[in-house]
Amino acid sequence: MASHAPAQPAQSSIFAVRRFNRFYTRQIGLLQHGLLDSPFSLTEVRILYEIAHRERVRATDLCADLRLDAGYLSRILAQFEKRGWIQRTASPADRRQSLLTLTAKGNANLRPLEERSDRQVEQMLSKLMPASRQHLVASMQSIEQILSPEATGVAAEPYVLRAHQPGDMGWVVCRHGALYSEEYHYDERFEALVAEIVAEFINRFDPKRERCWIAEREGERAGSVFLVRKSATVSKLRLLLVEPSARGLGIGHRLVEECVRFARQVGYKKMVLWTQSELKAARAIYQKAGFQLIGEEKHDSWGRKNLVAETWELKL
Repeated sequence: MASHAPAQPAQSSIFAVRRFNRFYTRQIGLLQHGLLDSPFSLTEVRILYEIAHRERVRATDLCADLRLDAGYLSRILAQFEKRGWIQRTASPADRRQSLLTLTAKGNANLRPLEERSDRQVEQMLSKLMPASRQHLVASMQSIEQILSPEATGVAAEPYVLRAHQPGDMGWVVCRHGALYSEEYHYDERFEALVAEIVAEFINRFDPKRERCWIAEREGERAGSVFLVRKSATVSKLRLLLVEPSARGLGIGHRLVEECVRFARQVGYKKMVLWTQSELKAARAIYQKAGFQLIGEEKHDSWGRKNLVAETWELKL
C-alpha cells in the first residue's frame, strides 16, 4: 500500500516560516521586556486573557490549550492570586479541581492592556490601504485555519452565501479590476466592462428571475457570481470570482451550483456563459457542472492580444 505521509518540507520553506516569525514578533513588539509597555510577559497576559474570556476554566485546561508546563503555570497563578487578581472555587463536578475567575482587581489590570493591544493593531492597520488590510486579515485567517490543531483538512463549508447588498457592487468591480490586472495583466478597460455589467444588473434587476450571490468567509467577502436573464428561456452566468485567499475551499463550485439550482427552479431551459480560454480554474468548474464548450473566437482586448473567448452552454 502506498504511503500518504506528507513530503518533507523544503529548506526554503523552513527558512521562509522562520523569517516570517522573526518579522512578526518584531512587528508586534514581542521581543520587548514587557508586553505592551507593561511589566508582564506575553505568557502572563495571555493567561489573564484566557481566564477573563472563558467560563469555568481550570488550570489543567490552560496547561493543555496553551501548552504550558504545569509547574510554570502554577507559579504564575500563585502570583496572580497573591496580587488578588484571580480567585479559585471548587469545581462542582470534581472537588479536587478548582475553577479560575478574574476578580474585579484582575479585570482592572487587564483592561488597559487590552485597550493598548487594540490601539497597537489599529495603528498597524491604519497605515494600510483597505484592499491591503483585507488581504492581510484573510491571509492571517488562512494561516490560522491551516495550522489549527484540529485541522485535518479544509472544513466542508467554511463560508456562507448571501444575496447582494449595498457596497457589494463596488467590491465586485474593484476586485475584478485588481485581480485580473495582477493575474492576467488586463488593463482598466476590463474593470470598465465589469462596471457596465453590474450597473445594468442593478438598473434592470428582476428578483424573480435574477440573482447575485456573495460568498462570505469569516465576515469578509470571498467571492461572487451573477445569474441574469438573457431571454424568457435562457439565463446567463456572469462575473464568477473567488478571492485568492479563499481558493481551494469549493466556493467557486458552490456559486455555480447555486446559479444552476436557481435557474432550474424559475424555469429557464438553458444557461450560457462567456469566458476566456486562459481562465483554467473557472473552466474546470464549468466542465464539472456539465457545461459544454460551443464556440471560440480570437480577439484583442483589455491591453492583451490573441485572447480566445469561449462560449459555454448548459441545458437545464
